[in-house]
Amino acid sequence: MTRTAGEKDRRGRRRRSSAAGGRSARVVNYNQLRNPFTLQTVFSQDEVEAIHTEALSVLEELGVKVLLPEARALFRAAGARIDDETEMVHIGREIVEAALAKAPRSILCRAGAPARDVTLELGNLAFLPGAGAPYATDHERGRRTATGQDFLDLLKLTDHFDVLHMIPPLVEPQDVAPELRHYFTMQGQLGLTDKLPFVFAWGTPQVTESFEMLRDFRGLSDDGLAAEPHCYTIINTNSPRQIDIPMAQGLIDFARYGQMSVVTPFTAMGAMAPITVAGALTLGHAEALAAITLAQLAGPGAPVCYGTFTSNVDMKSGAPAFGTPEHFKASLGAGQLARHLGLPWRCASGSAANVNDAQGAHETQFGLWGCLLAGATMVVHSAGWLEGGLTVSFEKLITDLEAVQMMAELCAPTTAGEDDIARDALNAVPPGGHFFGSAHTMQRYQTEFYQPFVADFSNYGTWSERGALSASERAVGIWKQIVEDHRAPKTADPGKLDGLRAYVAKRSAMGGAAPVS
Repeated sequence: MTRTAGEKDRRGRRRRSSAAGGRSARVVNYNQLRNPFTLQTVFSQDEVEAIHTEALSVLEELGVKVLLPEARALFRAAGARIDDETEMVHIGREIVEAALAKAPRSILCRAGAPARDVTLELGNLAFLPGAGAPYATDHERGRRTATGQDFLDLLKLTDHFDVLHMIPPLVEPQDVAPELRHYFTMQGQLGLTDKLPFVFAWGTPQVTESFEMLRDFRGLSDDGLAAEPHCYTIINTNSPRQIDIPMAQGLIDFARYGQMSVVTPFTAMGAMAPITVAGALTLGHAEALAAITLAQLAGPGAPVCYGTFTSNVDMKSGAPAFGTPEHFKASLGAGQLARHLGLPWRCASGSAANVNDAQGAHETQFGLWGCLLAGATMVVHSAGWLEGGLTVSFEKLITDLEAVQMMAELCAPTTAGEDDIARDALNAVPPGGHFFGSAHTMQRYQTEFYQPFVADFSNYGTWSERGALSASERAVGIWKQIVEDHRAPKTADPGKLDGLRAYVAKRSAMGGAAPVS
């Protein structure tokens, strides 16, 4: 990976050291970002309130199918109307409102190092790469079933860039047995990064063992783990209007252990949801409210993020589409609903492209802008996602991160003080002259501009002499070098790693823990 001396450290951070003359340079802290943009809307406030009211009516009158008996029992104890034969739960709006009052508006998530802690609240901004894919692809090996090595390499890349704040599930390592996969992914996360880890909600046995590994590696007591969130999961409802057994159990387990759930209905317009933006958001809002309510019934005050993943489908094929105008509008509307509740919330970018090409780039960036202008707290699938989530591309991860880092740069203030207005420089340069050699430029030229790590600003002749490589081809060498150079964080104590390996070996010998379906 090519870096300019003094500009980039090993984690992809801008290092804005002062140039000669001693002036303090602009510094962008990629670890802690605040959204600088004026938030956009797609609905009037009356329309937002109408969607919220209709979602409450859906829960009360139509109900939600909840497959887990324990979850239905919690709803029943709160006063919901239950039909155990059909597994339908009718949730009164007073139950939802009481639950929303308990949900925290700000969630401090503890990572492996204080600098990696993430505070999720409206106005804050956290980026995550593409996640949850069964396939991986890169320029040299092509598209393939994702492996454990793919997961570890993508984990190293995610750790490298400060602008990526949390570890998502990345890819599903298909060469690791399902009953052992939680050991593999947790051991990789704890050993290779100090960022906030992810735990799949695949049933109480796997969740409990994942919490035990995390607790012991972080040196926590049971009470210490439960006091603050040290990991998170994503809870997907089964649209329309259903919460399955693993997801309901995950909401209960994470709430009772004080860990964070990110509730994310996937409401594809025209497929699992009404074809209109407002209709799809009404359904997704109702499902999110039902899941958030369940979490608060299981553990009052449990950390939970409101979430949405609403886009349209291609009506010719039925395939999901991303980075579309409808996706953009749905993000804006979801942001309005999240602010109506006052909860931190998760949104997503993404791409339906099959390769790392212009389509993939513009879909991902259009989706990103939708998330940012909607005021999303967590932006998932911000880099690397292909095929509507079936594949994570190593090269696309790198090329997308150029755009993500540029967005992070926009979070820094642009000042207009006396030195910035540069009257002295204007005085010093005559009409028809240039500012290349002015004192003002010489003082700032090393630190004033963002230095790209993928883009090539050279002219055609120089670019040709260097091999005439496209951005995607340049990305190959970048990601391979990052993986090769990666070192475990200082928080990865060798003794704790040995203990983790011993735990995994013992549990694996006992057969592991099968996921619940």
